[in-house]
Amino acid sequence: MTKSPSSLSASMESETESPSMSDAAPAADVFNSIRERTIAENSMVVLLQGLQGEVTTVDLRNESTARGRVVNVDAFMNVRLRDVLYRDGRGQLSELRDMFITGRNVRYVHIPDHLDIVKTMQSQLAKIHRVRNFGSRGGGGGRKEYAKKTK
Repeated sequence: MTKSPSSLSASMESETESPSMSDAAPAADVFNSIRERTIAENSMVVLLQGLQGEVTTVDLRNESTARGRVVNVDAFMNVRLRDVLYRDGRGQLSELRDMFITGRNVRYVHIPDHLDIVKTMQSQLAKIHRVRNFGSRGGGGGRKEYAKKTK
């Protein structure tokens, strides 16, 4: 197995050598915006977000595959993998420490057999709802993103 950056398409994925990025804590529990939370809540991307920490294979639109540990998936299906085995369209293997795949280039994500899909989705939706209703314990006060209007 060789590390061949010339075989990777810069527009599809990239290897990050920055120690600060590869040592950063996973950010799957952080939803950056109301729009991103809403997209995630209303799509199947919550299942992919539940794959954090799992080893899986991502098939790409250019006939290549990447197998690695899922670090993060955002609402736009951008996937960040660590310890990746990348196989390009010609079958050449490369080992990458870190890989970012834009959502528009994902063809298929393999869901591990041992994963309970329903429980994973329910868990991710609960995380979104906790963020959305932050601070609303007890008397119903606190921040609410979509507060119901009263007449």
